[in-house]
Amino acid sequence: MSQKIPNSVVGAVASVIADHYYSHSKLDTLFMESGAPGDTPEGNCEKKCSNWLKRCNDDPRTDPLEVLGAVIQEYMDQEPPSSLFGGTLSTKVFEGQARINSALAKNQLAYRTNGYVTKAGSTPITKTLEDYLRSGDFSSIEKEFERAIEHIQSDPNASITASCSIIEATLKFYIESFDDLSMPNKLNVMPLWGVVQSHLVLNADSTLAADQHKVLKGISSIIDGIGAFRSHIGSAHGRGSNPPSIVVAEARLFINAAHTLVVFIMELLHAKA
Repeated sequence: MSQKIPNSVVGAVASVIADHYYSHSKLDTLFMESGAPGDTPEGNCEKKCSNWLKRCNDDPRTDPLEVLGAVIQEYMDQEPPSSLFGGTLSTKVFEGQARINSALAKNQLAYRTNGYVTKAGSTPITKTLEDYLRSGDFSSIEKEFERAIEHIQSDPNASITASCSIIEATLKFYIESFDDLSMPNKLNVMPLWGVVQSHLVLNADSTLAADQHKVLKGISSIIDGIGAFRSHIGSAHGRGSNPPSIVVAEARLFINAAHTLVVFIMELLHAKA
């Protein structure tokens, strides 16, 4: 069962978001595009936001935290002001972000870049993927990669970090699914792949098995490259004051390679199950 949005978070988000957009049409579009269920609620801007978030809690077909993350994503992902003298609007946004973060923290929740609201201290990608992997929900996996692609123009670093995290989550889940497999001492992507690769069954035909082995060796290089790239330029390890430049085509290559690998592992996993 999906976790509901706490009332204190509903109150903080409704107040901040309503004041920021201050437009019924913009709020209607924001909530509808974020997956909020039902017709537009009545009331002023703040009341509308509050009622729509509460309706997410009451709709069994809706993941309330997923909608919440999408609603506040654009607002929360804005860069904070460089100083308190950065302008009235920037300071106001900074204070609004702090208010939402405070409300989330009081309920053991946290906002993560790219629209994720998760349990405080958890890895957002891993937590959202756990149920999808278990059920073989390919459409939801596709959605995770779509999120990475959506932000490829504005933040390719974060998109690469997200795609590598999806690979790691998938490999961990594969290992946990079999009693004869054990987690490696280091939970980086390459040690995880080493455990999974040794467990994959090759084609029964010896010629095709040899061909498949070559492909898997290539995949090993791809995984190694994605993990290294994430470490050097991704958002997870800090970017420094002068990070290397990256073009969108490069980020898209890594994301698409990660997507292909995750689907391959999921199909093998559920075929074995």
